[in-house]
Parts: sequence; C-alpha cells; structure tokens
Amino acid sequence: MAPEKSLERATFGAGCFWGVEEAFRRVPGVVETAVGFMGGTVENPTYPEVCTGRTGHAEVVQVTYDPGTVSYRALLDTFWDAHDPTTPNRQGPDIGTQYRSVIFVHTPEQEAEARASKEEMDQSGKFRRPIVTAIEPAGTFWRAEEYHQQYFAKRGGGQCRTVW
Repeated sequence: MAPEKSLERATFGAGCFWGVEEAFRRVPGVVETAVGFMGGTVENPTYPEVCTGRTGHAEVVQVTYDPGTVSYRALLDTFWDAHDPTTPNRQGPDIGTQYRSVIFVHTPEQEAEARASKEEMDQSGKFRRPIVTAIEPAGTFWRAEEYHQQYFAKRGGGQCRTVW
C-alpha cells in the first residue's frame, strides 16, 4: 500500500472568488479548490448575507495542494498576480469588505512566508501604490453555495479580474 500524500491548505481573499479560484485551479500541484467565506462573525453565512457587507467575511478560495509539487511561495505568487493588492475593499467594479485582499495563514511557517512575500512585493516596484493586503490567522472556512464552486469551469470562461 502506497503512503498517503501529505497535503496542505492555503486560503486567499483577492476579490471575486470566481476568477481567483480559476487562477489557482490551473496551478500544477493544486489538488482541490473551494470557494467560500472567512474572517467574519456570522456562522454559516450565505452569499446574499456576505454581500450586505455586514457579516465581516471575505470571499476566499481555499486551496488544497501537494507541497512536494508546488510551494506555498508559488501559491503566493499566484495570489499577487490574480488581483490588485493595493486597493482596500475593492477589486475592479466589486466594492465592499468582502472583496478585501487578505491572506489567511494556517501555520506559523505560512505567516512568515506571507509576510516576507508581501514585503518583497511592496519593495519590487510592481505596484504603484502600497500593498494593503492583510495577513490574518485562518478561522472557520464556510463553503459557499454549490453554484459558486468552479463557476467559470461550469459556465465556460469569463473573468472577474480588472486590468490595472
């Protein structure tokens, strides 16, 4: 019997979760993605509740990955490329705290990597404004309704990303 792979989890908020999920689904070594909500005060929130901005949740993508194939740092690179981390509570036309840029960390190692990566990106000159991405401990992940899961894969294309 072959030993079971040791998989890890990463959680990112980068605006509309449909496009962000699609970006992570394309990364070799990502085993599974799920969209949902994290960082709020309401248990088991629904999409309409989160859209009010009153639950405190961010739209997030939870990524299950094989660290033997893809590093957490590579996932951070995908995160930075998938959105504009300099706009507080907004991505393109989507405005509200649920669209904030946030990295939810699951381990002290992820926190150290995320902070180092954020500092490097801030100093790189890639963005014209300072990065506002929050780095917070991961809390409960509330899976979004099924129609949000792999939204673009089910519907053929589309995007949420805005060019900046």
